[in-house]
Amino acid sequence: QVDLCIEAFGTSKQKRALNSRRMNAVGNDVLNTAVTKAAANVIDAKGVTALIQDVAQDDVQNMSVFLPPCHEDADKPEHVYKFEDILSPAEFEALKGPAAAFINITPEEVTKKTEEKSHCSFVLEELKFLPVDEKSRDHKARCLWFLDILIKFSFLKVIKKKHPMGPECPHIISRKLMKNFTSLTYNNGSVQNLISASMKTKIAAYVIALALHINKFQIDLTILQNDMKLHESKIMDIAKAMRLKISKAKGLPGLENDQNHKLGTLSLPLPAQKTSGNQRKRKKMN
Repeated sequence: QVDLCIEAFGTSKQKRALNSRRMNAVGNDVLNTAVTKAAANVIDAKGVTALIQDVAQDDVQNMSVFLPPCHEDADKPEHVYKFEDILSPAEFEALKGPAAAFINITPEEVTKKTEEKSHCSFVLEELKFLPVDEKSRDHKARCLWFLDILIKFSFLKVIKKKHPMGPECPHIISRKLMKNFTSLTYNNGSVQNLISASMKTKIAAYVIALALHINKFQIDLTILQNDMKLHESKIMDIAKAMRLKISKAKGLPGLENDQNHKLGTLSLPLPAQKTSGNQRKRKKMN
């Protein structure tokens, strides 16, 4: 009725605006019809099942962007995800100072830290089994310190401080965290560093890779899942994308009666790349 009134009594400007709006509406209808027809043609030509498989494969490919470099032709498990791709020699050297507290830690101090929950469960458990050999002990202590920092960093959202992990964190490590594990976003006229969902996935993948090096290439994924506050399906998707073999934790010390823990093992030959669990979910929706 308003449009009819504008047609009969409106000004020239109002009539032009009305004609423009009607033309846009027609254009949108034509576009929607064309898109719907094109989608229908694709579905008819390829089939719903094939399209679902394509989307699931895209999920795997998208996740692979956030995984550490995978050397599929490796001859040893330690060469699949090379340590140097996780920590460069300079970064590893910088961890000597902050990790010193771990090297000479006593059982009493580990118990106190456990009560205070000052570190993640994975780190606290591994501190109980530091090697006697000085070089191996130092190496493991540095790895545990960095893994703990990675997990703590994953809980931040928008990074506002120059040194978000505190002054004890070496500058080269802070720079690594900001450069490799945050996304740039524009908000209120300024650029901010954000830990997005995809960046949290990337952090989880690097935590898994480092944990594999720490614990002889077999890790309790459930402990890491709880430490990072992830859904089981999420960490399982990451572990499978990283070509780990998944099994239950039966027989592990202290876990004999707990069938809910999942182990991830990196061994050769690597399992074939599998599609994401999202394929299963989409099938149910259809």
